[in-house]
Amino acid sequence: MKEFCEKYLEILETEFKGLNLTRITDPKEFYNKQVLDSLLPLESSEIFMDALREKGLLVDVGFGGGFPLLPIAYKYPDIECLGIDSRRKKVDAVRRIGEMFHMEHLKVAHSRLEDIYFDRSAVLTFKAVGKITDLLPMIKSDQELFAFFYKGPNYSELERFDSVLRDWELVEEKMMSIPGTEGRVLLGFKKKGNVSPLMEKSLVKVSTLL
Repeated sequence: MKEFCEKYLEILETEFKGLNLTRITDPKEFYNKQVLDSLLPLESSEIFMDALREKGLLVDVGFGGGFPLLPIAYKYPDIECLGIDSRRKKVDAVRRIGEMFHMEHLKVAHSRLEDIYFDRSAVLTFKAVGKITDLLPMIKSDQELFAFFYKGPNYSELERFDSVLRDWELVEEKMMSIPGTEGRVLLGFKKKGNVSPLMEKSLVKVSTLL
């Protein structure tokens, strides 16, 4: 992953320097806070890894500069990966970066979570994109889904998610150490049952984005 990290940072600092895809430019700090922080939560959780292997589809919501989307896609080429972001310039940039790394299993879409219907089982990831109580209710699906949130160590002081546990089950709460950071908490949820309102015509099926 070191070679991937070096090339990724070089791309961000040259071709896409004006887009502010990352504010971290020190190589060691970039590796720890962007690449390692994207992979360690997945690789430290059997539940996360097993779910990803079983579903075969990762959907990263609000990927920004490509995290955790691109590090995961690079390391696991056998997993279909889809990134969703509402910022067109970042979508175009991450699509181009994926092409530069020859990631044929990676797709990105200019869209919003609330506009998508998950007609396929998948594992969703959220890193620094909002509150659990706001995001989980936006997910529309009749399939079995997992949702994993990358949170800071003090997340419990900022938000509570008891209100969403009617429809989602908390399956993972794991604290981990990441060099050069205050640490990371991974919170994983599994959708209860497969009951969902009928799909609205205005929604986009996730399968059409792949």
